[in-house]
Amino acid sequence: METILKVENLGVRFGEDQVLKNLDFSVNKGDVLAIVGPNGAGKSVLFRTLLGLLPYSGKFEWAKDLKISYIPQKLAIDRELPLSVGEFIKFKQKDKAKIINILKSVGIGAEHQNDNEHYLRHIEQHVLNQRLGWLSGGQIQRILIAWALLDNPDVLLFDEPTAGIDIGGEETIYNLLKKLHTELNLTIFLISHDLNIVYKYANNVLCVNKEMICYGIPATVLDPNSLVKLYGGEAGFYQHENHHG
Repeated sequence: METILKVENLGVRFGEDQVLKNLDFSVNKGDVLAIVGPNGAGKSVLFRTLLGLLPYSGKFEWAKDLKISYIPQKLAIDRELPLSVGEFIKFKQKDKAKIINILKSVGIGAEHQNDNEHYLRHIEQHVLNQRLGWLSGGQIQRILIAWALLDNPDVLLFDEPTAGIDIGGEETIYNLLKKLHTELNLTIFLISHDLNIVYKYANNVLCVNKEMICYGIPATVLDPNSLVKLYGGEAGFYQHENHHG
């Protein structure tokens, strides 16, 4: 197994506030690592630290020459912003064939994919010309995933990939992640509030509440004791309910 990230005694402090402390874990190539914990536990701070955006103590080391893409929790776009999907994507990629392939790979316009000519016309007229601010939460998320994939990343960091998306949309986004993980041999980090998702899609889980509560295979480490430590009295709620916050 090739280790692509090693984290040792990682801590983050904002002034007097210790946001993360004593994190020790490693991630192998091809892992799907879920990061779980209550609101304010430091999950997004961990992502920003691993991206080199925050000062920290301890150490972490990525394997050499890795390409890492980050997908934010959501992109707040004003409906009136006169920016089309095509214009947004062309900030990063001008090659039309590559754009079409990426949009296809994330399932945009999936209902038209059987007929190539019809699909191209649909993408040109109804997707690329659409205002970014007029898309649904699920469509925006697919566009953000497509945007991240244009860099040919080795690692994808998802901060709650389905925040603000309805349940049906959630399922399709996670199925898409699973498909991309398999087809592109990606390593995926995802922050999630939904333990059902963790059991279904992740091979490792990191439980964080400012410090590391558990780390390992979900079915093994997500035991009642860990969940109570992680969420307090709300453990049962988190196991069975879908919670965004």
